Amino acid sequence: MKDLRIVFMGTPDFAVNSLKAILETGYQVVGVITAPDRPAGRGRKLKESAVKVYAKSQGLKVLQPTNLKSEEFHKELKDLDPNVQVVVAFRMLPKSVWDLPEYGTFNLHASLLPQYRGAAPINWAIINGETKTGVSTFFLDEKIDTGEIIFQKELEISETENVGSLHDRLMETGAELVVQTLNAIGSDEVMKEPQPIDSSLKSAPKLTRENTKIDWNAPVDEIYNLIRGLDPYPGAWCFMEDTSEQVQVKIYEVDKIKQEHHLPNGTVIVNDKQIKVAALDGHIIIHEIQLPGKRKMRSKELLNGFNFAPDAKML
Repeated sequence: MKDLRIVFMGTPDFAVNSLKAILETGYQVVGVITAPDRPAGRGRKLKESAVKVYAKSQGLKVLQPTNLKSEEFHKELKDLDPNVQVVVAFRMLPKSVWDLPEYGTFNLHASLLPQYRGAAPINWAIINGETKTGVSTFFLDEKIDTGEIIFQKELEISETENVGSLHDRLMETGAELVVQTLNAIGSDEVMKEPQPIDSSLKSAPKLTRENTKIDWNAPVDEIYNLIRGLDPYPGAWCFMEDTSEQVQVKIYEVDKIKQEHHLPNGTVIVNDKQIKVAALDGHIIIHEIQLPGKRKMRSKELLNGFNFAPDAKML
């Protein structure tokens, strides 16, 4: 068994489980690379990444480079003397970094590569109505998410699952796959395969204001998948017109009903403490909504103190 000296690179909660699993398996982590502290909240106080908080609690050395190509960072990295690097939810690395360790640098990606390369694979799998997804480990190369695959594990996606619960399941499965990959590297049993060439690749681009907006002229299945693919983060949004005033709202938990109707798309119907919105081939039932300047609320709770105008509509 090889004596692995691991440098771990990651930033958000998704990466913490993998780092924790590596340590609990007994592997030696010689350093952790994570994003610089960022201003957050109303007071704009500097906030440490989830990975940094956990790494500090375990007494690990933490580096937070602003420039991954700087000579100073390269020297600090070489001083750690890693022979393998593990990347989970971090940023793109220059070749001088990923090519450094003897046994390579591998990445955990939350999709079944080559499908859903990019920044938001968990969200897009649900937005596109997929019934399965998974996690992949692969060795880094010059391009994004294109390297040789080491291991993959598939997970089913239920018809009602939101991105929050899928994120958590993939996070746990991914941590197991990271340890499995380290075991294979340590025992010199790595079988790597080039990613298959697929002419119908689906991508996972960064979430933007434009691609998270609800189109109420779309079919209910499409709207339903978009909303659950953005619940709880970052939240699907649209404009609401109520008494001639337009405000931006975010919509979270919903159900769908397919049925014929003759209402204009976007029409808001309120009855029996329930909010429904007309779409192309049915209605979306809103269970959780956030009005501007307000906290997220259950629809029944909102309707206790808020009255929609008779001609209210979602735009």
